[in-house]
Amino acid sequence: MKCNIYDFDKTIYDGDSSLDFYLFCVKRKKYLIFNIVKVIGAYFLYFLKIKNKTYVKEVFFSFLKAFKDIDKVIKDFWYVNKKKIKQFYLEKDHHNDIIVSASPYFLLKPITKELKVKDLIASDVNKKNGKFIKANCKGEAKVTYLKQKYKDIKVIEVYTDSYSDQPLIDLASKAYLVDKNKITKIKDLKEKK
Repeated sequence: MKCNIYDFDKTIYDGDSSLDFYLFCVKRKKYLIFNIVKVIGAYFLYFLKIKNKTYVKEVFFSFLKAFKDIDKVIKDFWYVNKKKIKQFYLEKDHHNDIIVSASPYFLLKPITKELKVKDLIASDVNKKNGKFIKANCKGEAKVTYLKQKYKDIKVIEVYTDSYSDQPLIDLASKAYLVDKNKITKIKDLKEKK
């Protein structure tokens, strides 16, 4: 199966969708701003190597517990924020696109469905409590999850904002680095036949 792979945040979405969603939720429930104190504490434990990065993300996403109908909040979020999908992506045909992202699946699924993207592979996070169900979909894990789902995949193009996606870049025939609205072909990549 041939496909194109896109990262989501800062690649086809102008910003970080998880952070934007948190700020959107803070506007609805102002006290959620104090979640930042817990996140700073979690980062402190991470830097001391007492806790891992997943723990920090779970503390961050713990704000989800404040909402009874998180699906309604997500729907409202995309109603306001779908304008942040970059124009270059809106102009493309998405029937062969797979978005592979570290952001939560539950957050990205509504917008990828609206965009008629072939598939979404993202971090599996419980939308009721912010706990990770599987390892964060980042770096090498992106390739692992992609190959678990698609054994015979042939990646034509990869679009990303970061070299942290090098494992995905290595799979592709062509790769592009996206910086805001500037798209640059990665020059030193060897073309695959």
